[in-house]
Amino acid sequence: MQLSNEEEDYNLSLSKFESMLKTNKVLFFDSEEFEEIILHYLDMGKSALAKKALKLALEQHPRSSGLKLVQVEMLIYDDKLEIAEKLLNELFAIEPTNEEIYIQKANICSKRDQHEKAVEMLKIALQYTDDYADVYNLIGMEYLFMDNLELAKENFIKCLEEDFEDQSALYNVVYCFEFLDQNEEAIAYLNKYINKNPYSEIAWHQLGRLYYGIKEYESAIRAFDYATLIDEEFLGAFMEKAKALERLKKYDLAIESYNRTLELDDATSYALLRIGKCYEKLGNKVLALKYFNKTVHQDPLLDKGWIAITDFYVRQKNYQKALFFVNKAIAIDNQNKLYWKRFAAINKQMNLFEEAEFGYRKAVEFGDYQLDTWLFWVDILQFLGEFESAIQTLLQASEYFPEENEVEYRLAGLYFMISDNIKAKFHLSNALRLNPENYILLEDLFPVVWEKKMVRNYIDKHNKQ
Repeated sequence: MQLSNEEEDYNLSLSKFESMLKTNKVLFFDSEEFEEIILHYLDMGKSALAKKALKLALEQHPRSSGLKLVQVEMLIYDDKLEIAEKLLNELFAIEPTNEEIYIQKANICSKRDQHEKAVEMLKIALQYTDDYADVYNLIGMEYLFMDNLELAKENFIKCLEEDFEDQSALYNVVYCFEFLDQNEEAIAYLNKYINKNPYSEIAWHQLGRLYYGIKEYESAIRAFDYATLIDEEFLGAFMEKAKALERLKKYDLAIESYNRTLELDDATSYALLRIGKCYEKLGNKVLALKYFNKTVHQDPLLDKGWIAITDFYVRQKNYQKALFFVNKAIAIDNQNKLYWKRFAAINKQMNLFEEAEFGYRKAVEFGDYQLDTWLFWVDILQFLGEFESAIQTLLQASEYFPEENEVEYRLAGLYFMISDNIKAKFHLSNALRLNPENYILLEDLFPVVWEKKMVRNYIDKHNKQ
């Protein structure tokens, strides 16, 4: 690919400058060359070289307002706002119609969290600039900082009207629409945008994402197809397309799309996992397992991979294998509540109740406060005859689920089991108030309690009220 004359000149300037640094010879550059060199180093994150270039530049061109504005930019970057402001005021006295002065004043205001004042400065800059797109984009960003998404969106749209190839503005417009929960409006806007700029792979990709969000999967796939036609290496579009194909249960095509992402970049654990899931849906257990194993090999810390293998074996009722893999997962991350819950469930299936109780206890300890976890744990404690521990666990659960009839029925049953009839009746009354028809729980979980005539009479009396 041939370079343009401008690019050749730019590269020559950089080479010449770096050669000068190595030889300590002072060479002459015009002020615009220096500006490009300094901005190049800033973009590369090489601030020391940028400062060195600025120092030489100002020695050669002490009156250059362009270089002084670059100096201001660097001062703001270093949080030397007072010095930058003083220099800007000096420049303003000489060039009051230079839009860059107002842009940098806005930058200082923004750094001070004075975003409304920054917008005022940028609106003045609009009066003097030729680059409306850039200024509208900056105004949009200030409104984002103020959480005014409507005005931010409005300015990003104005930016795109001036320069419809500004990708950051396009992403920001879509972000604003989504944040405002205006998906339909976003789709309408993107379709209109695509009519003007049909070869924007970003627009097609964003359109696909939005269709996916409202479950219009066929439309999403069509949009992703256009994105990948324009850019055959658009990894994100292939990934999103695969997800939409999965939703439509087109698993073979989804696998193709996921495999394309593997061709484009290093294998990701997410793609490997999804391929495994697709093969499982197709009934190909051998390939499903192969890809689940690849997933955990690729990323041993991805819990979804270990869970996929464990659940695969649970569905096959191969509990020994399932336990083997969940133990491997716990050895890697012994504070993962999802692993412990599966550990408990598998041991329960194998009638290893003490191990199951331990698993549910650990799951709760590491933050699993779901109702079913508490109830499974309590039912096992009851089965083991640990009624006091079961009661304490349920009281703890009731802090998270204060109006849950399943907790109250169990508390009633357990208090009856330890002959604390006053507390038992209190919780039974609560349970019947919350769900009078679910008293069958007592019969299922506490047959000894259910046989008591006093309990049956209490329930009948309550239900007749």
